[in-house]
Amino acid sequence: MAKPHLAITPALKRQLALWLDEDMGRGDLSAACLGTNAVQAHWVAKADGVFAGGVLAAPLFRQLDDEVHVRQLVADGEPVRCGERLLELAGSAAALVGAERTALNLAMRLSGIATATAALVAQLEGSGVQLADTRKTTPGLRTLEKYAVRCGGGLNHRRGLDDAAMLKENHLAWAGGMEAAVTAVRAQAPWPSQLIIEAETAGEAAAAINAGADGVLLDEFSPEELAELVPQLRRLAQQRGSKVMLEASGIQPHQLSLYRDTGIDLISTSAPVTRSPWLDLSMRFSGKEG
Repeated sequence: MAKPHLAITPALKRQLALWLDEDMGRGDLSAACLGTNAVQAHWVAKADGVFAGGVLAAPLFRQLDDEVHVRQLVADGEPVRCGERLLELAGSAAALVGAERTALNLAMRLSGIATATAALVAQLEGSGVQLADTRKTTPGLRTLEKYAVRCGGGLNHRRGLDDAAMLKENHLAWAGGMEAAVTAVRAQAPWPSQLIIEAETAGEAAAAINAGADGVLLDEFSPEELAELVPQLRRLAQQRGSKVMLEASGIQPHQLSLYRDTGIDLISTSAPVTRSPWLDLSMRFSGKEG
């Protein structure tokens, strides 16, 4: 698996500053007892899991002190054991205490998502079926939550409504049918994009391929139904000279392994983001510098 990457863009730095300001408010009242001491600290995992969010530590702590040094011991996307050191910090006590909660909150949230994703990906290991996320993300956290999914070995699907056109039941009904909806989207899309159509029956899936869909979202089909339907859809796409991505959704997380051999390309699920608990992490004082 390629190492997950998160770009620390100006926009992300501004967002980090807003989250830090939410916690700092008018100022850290506890900082008065810290003086100008330079100290050392480290993060430690308090449970087994997959680490994510360490790359945010340096840009967060340096909002308060640009001389804070951060050394990441465990890369994002790597498994960790309870008690393992994750990163080391050195800098002013006021900066380390001031940004501690915001940095840990983000890392615990993202590590929880990465851990949950890795557990689901493990159910599909060796099958060729990929696990994809959805647009069910926390407003303001989409970039980071989707990064955490990558850290757990998952695939980012649509980043937003501008990535691909996905036509669901309401689109098709309000547009006057599948053919009308597809024609309108193809004619008016301002840039090249994929077109995905949701299907709840075998007939709808075949109609989607005949309408020229690039992908078909097969919603709430059983493993047995998909095992029979997928080869038919592959043949239909081949007859049309097209290649169609077949995606399954509406699957309970604990049942993913039942879909390993159905022939689908990917399973999309919101579970790692919407159902995962945080991974418990903490920051511990190591001593004064010098």
